Amino acid sequence: MAVDYTVIVVYLAGMLAMGWWGMRRARSKSEFLVAGRRLGPAMYSGTMAAIVLGGASTIGGVGLGYRYGLSGAWMVFTIGLGLLALSVFFSARIARLKVYTVSEMLDLRYGGRAGVISGVVMWAYTLMLAVTSTIAYATIFDVLFDMNRTVAIILGGSIVVAYSTLGGMWSITLTDMVQFVVKTIGVLLLLLPIAVVKAGGFGEMKAKLPTGYFDPLGIGGETIFTYVLIYTFGMLIGQDIWQRVFTARSDTTAKWGGTVAGTYCLAYALAGAVIGTAAKVLYPNLANADDAFATIVKDELPVGVRGLVLAAALAAVMSTSSGALIACATVANNDIWSRLRGRPAEGERDEVRGNRAFILVMGVAVICTAIALNNVVEALTVAYNLLVGGLLVPILGGLLWKRGTAQGALASVIVGGLAVIGLMAGYGILANEPVYYGLLASLVVYVAVSLATPATDTAVLEAWRERLAGRGAPEPVPASR
Repeated sequence: MAVDYTVIVVYLAGMLAMGWWGMRRARSKSEFLVAGRRLGPAMYSGTMAAIVLGGASTIGGVGLGYRYGLSGAWMVFTIGLGLLALSVFFSARIARLKVYTVSEMLDLRYGGRAGVISGVVMWAYTLMLAVTSTIAYATIFDVLFDMNRTVAIILGGSIVVAYSTLGGMWSITLTDMVQFVVKTIGVLLLLLPIAVVKAGGFGEMKAKLPTGYFDPLGIGGETIFTYVLIYTFGMLIGQDIWQRVFTARSDTTAKWGGTVAGTYCLAYALAGAVIGTAAKVLYPNLANADDAFATIVKDELPVGVRGLVLAAALAAVMSTSSGALIACATVANNDIWSRLRGRPAEGERDEVRGNRAFILVMGVAVICTAIALNNVVEALTVAYNLLVGGLLVPILGGLLWKRGTAQGALASVIVGGLAVIGLMAGYGILANEPVYYGLLASLVVYVAVSLATPATDTAVLEAWRERLAGRGAPEPVPASR
């Protein structure tokens, strides 16, 4: 394993080095939080694909393939569909707004009355997303070094917190590009063909497994519908995703670069399901389907290649974790703390220091929470239920329906969020009903309250249209270096 260990150590050291390099570029709020809004198509596509394809998409996607066969691709497939929908229909308008958070968009659209409450909901979502990614370090480092769970979480989490705190979005962008390349080589170009060959090829796989493993709808229609509701719609409104849209150099980059990333996600989804299906042939009696990825990597890959593929899994986890962490810190500082404090920062450099401090504090909170929690699936379900149930309607309503009002948006966030929490307590966290009924309640309240209250002021709507057209407030000029 010495060669594999060397590959992993070099990879981790590289992540820290890029954090240090990114620190030299992040001199303004715009550079620190959204990479100066300067990413071109290639870098934008790579970093967007990296953040949406995390540990759940890699380790969990292979596990679903092990359990259900090719239909196990649906979870990651719906993530790709959501990214495609965001890119084609909304990303250009989002990029032209020149904001930093989803709550700032809601304030622009509705007149500045929904920020703190929507910020709390988005903060809870991004925090839990970062926590679930951080927990995944335990699985990977256990395979690598037979490491204690708590030590693994602290080690992996500390590396992500370090490079994220140092350089903000510039560091995360650079590391995500490396992670994208590593994932592509490790999972698509190496693990996928090797797993299929080791399982005897597709003919042997079909001969040894039930026909249901090759049914594209075998996972069940209700499950697919729930995936669409949670992940496809979740891609449309998450702060972690929007913050990447804000990094695009132009609305054209956001649209077409995101389309390329979404298409990549569809291929990645199928690859994970095929790898999991091959693992089922090779190891038919695994106690836990989520162990399929680690098992096939550990037992079937040659030295060196094994290290690279494990680095790919680590890359998947780190990209999602760092993206969720900076999103959580951005929301906590810009949407909650600055509003409660009631006064803005004194200057660009002051804002960089403030956001850097919030990343460090949120990072420590994420690591501590990850150590305390055990169930990744439940934490991720809570995150997406809150996001979709509380914020989907007011965000999409603001983009698509000019009659929506601030009162309707605020009522929708509160009712949808509380309904989801109450229904999870009643039906169980993993039940489908909380997000179904919570989303329906949010929609009904949004429409009813909006129609019952005065329309949004024409001046607010005119300012909103100006920003959507790209004629809004320009970015402040960074301090000279």
